[in-house]
Amino acid sequence: MTVETHRDQSLLQSGVPLSEAAGVIIVLHGRGGSAEDILPLGEALGGPQFAYLAPRAANHTWYPYSFLAPLEQNEPWLSAAFKRVQSIVQLANASGLSADRIVISGFSQGACLATEFVARYPGRYGGLIAFTGGLIGPLDSDLTHVGDLANTPVFFGSGDPDPHVPWLRVQQSAEVLKQMGADVALHRYPGMAHSITAEEIESARQDVLGLSLQEKQ
Repeated sequence: MTVETHRDQSLLQSGVPLSEAAGVIIVLHGRGGSAEDILPLGEALGGPQFAYLAPRAANHTWYPYSFLAPLEQNEPWLSAAFKRVQSIVQLANASGLSADRIVISGFSQGACLATEFVARYPGRYGGLIAFTGGLIGPLDSDLTHVGDLANTPVFFGSGDPDPHVPWLRVQQSAEVLKQMGADVALHRYPGMAHSITAEEIESARQDVLGLSLQEKQ
């Protein structure tokens, strides 16, 4: 896998055209997942006024090792993944959607990528939704990031224990983003499998978008 392969992968889109959308939800799949699998998650989060974008990672993975591995072990793929997400944000910007109308979301490896992206490229986003994920780096690393998230609404939800994402890392990530000025909601689900539940989706809709699933019925 080369650095450029994320860029060369397809981008799936649903919902209204970007030029007509009230906002856009970018959804990032996990390791072994696909854009086709994750796009319905975005659609479940938003409403009829949103556009939904789901990029595909090369070989179904954004980076080869655990998100807790030394950062250099996941390079150059990790940097390529950030560039891919940044290019999608720029695509939305070019269609007239400012950052505060862009929600970045993901599951598992995609949630880690989404969280780290928002921390590395801070600003007032429409929101961050991280289903079972957190900031990237070894357990003993300094997770501090500099920048102002300007009350960006953030949802963290995860099972505890989770086989891939320690609850401590989710907590640490929530605290780092709070210190950067985000409005963070943290949800712990004891015994939940490595998955996404309807309860999580409902909470994320309310915490980040101010929406209820009842509005979709």
